[in-house]
Amino acid sequence: MSNKLWDKGFTPDEKIELFTVGQDRELDMKLAAHDVEGSIAHVTMLESIGLIGHDELPVLINALKEIAAEIKQGEFEIEPGVEDVHSQVELLLTRRLGDLGKKIHSGRSRNDQVLVDLKLYMRHELLKIVDHVKLLFDRLLELSDKYRDILMPGYTHLQVAMPSSFGLWFGAYAESLIDDLRIIKAAFDIVDQNPLGSGAGYGSSFPLDREMTTRLLHFADLHYNVVAAQMSRGKSERAVASAMAAIASTVGRFAMDICLYMSPNYGFIKFPDEYTTGSSIMPHKKNPDVFEIMRGKCNRLQSIPNELTLMMANLPMGYHRDNQLLKDVIFPAFESIIQCLDMCDMMLQHIEINPDIINDPKYDYLFTVEEVNRLVLSGVPFREAYRRVGAMVQDGTFRPDRNIHHTHTGSIGNPANDKIREKMRKVLNSIMLS
Repeated sequence: MSNKLWDKGFTPDEKIELFTVGQDRELDMKLAAHDVEGSIAHVTMLESIGLIGHDELPVLINALKEIAAEIKQGEFEIEPGVEDVHSQVELLLTRRLGDLGKKIHSGRSRNDQVLVDLKLYMRHELLKIVDHVKLLFDRLLELSDKYRDILMPGYTHLQVAMPSSFGLWFGAYAESLIDDLRIIKAAFDIVDQNPLGSGAGYGSSFPLDREMTTRLLHFADLHYNVVAAQMSRGKSERAVASAMAAIASTVGRFAMDICLYMSPNYGFIKFPDEYTTGSSIMPHKKNPDVFEIMRGKCNRLQSIPNELTLMMANLPMGYHRDNQLLKDVIFPAFESIIQCLDMCDMMLQHIEINPDIINDPKYDYLFTVEEVNRLVLSGVPFREAYRRVGAMVQDGTFRPDRNIHHTHTGSIGNPANDKIREKMRKVLNSIMLS
């Protein structure tokens, strides 16, 4: 007997089935709890419009809650021959409840069923990412506070430029993560719309109460137009992928800084030996492999929005099986970005900075601008001050004064970490209130 929701009394060629199903069963396991959640809301709504009896609803909900408990305990599986998670849940209900289990699919299609599962899943994963970003943010600002007064070289064009500080370096990446969370917020808002009731993309002749399922599933809004609901497949994934790519850009850039600053030619930072790796032939090597892998993963994450765009390019309106492949791309991306955030936070717990790096004579010219500004403050016109200091550099007579006093907001002496924390608080509140 076939366990396919679309069974019409014939068995497809085995090779065709293997090709079209692909990795869907394995990936669908991530949707199992959300599929049950969506089904509970759906049957509750069906009872309210008379498609399920008042006495039947608690029986269905109890059976669905039993399946949810099995999923949580790791006892749920998609059996061989069962096409997807939706089929498995319905199959279990039918085994346990007989014909009553078969009523659950009234008023919905696999198209809107998978859509609601995906939106619930992505909403959940986005909030997990927010939590992990906040942990890294806190770590970076903790380090910024700790090392706010320790100077380090600042560069432009990879050339020695002006004094910076370890406090500014750590704090810069913390504040950049806030911008990334704004993009997460936008993606969350796109995902946080209920598609249930759109069916195969053209609605239903049943008098479905779509506003009710929106409330039950705690969606912020409803995809009102049923065609637009189906068109959100792919669009939601691209928005989410773009948000993850923004975080990956920040983390990947930080990882590149780490790799650079760990090298002996820089020597700004180091890690305990057990957090580095060695060479098979060079006994002295202490390689930043964790951050190199992190950089590579973050670069790959930044390619995903383009990959999803190409997969969906020029598809006409309506559902297409191409959409199934979106899961192959977006699901592993969630795991990858969280892994990168966690590893970055773990490594930063053990970072060691060089507090005396700025005293190296090769960094003398970092302080030329400080000397120009000192002359300007004494009344010398800027261009004249610039000329004088430039002449000292040329004839080798420039001697730096390493005592600097920056006071404006966001500078070495005033990194404004309290303001950055407040900015993060407001962004987090906006996400939580969505």
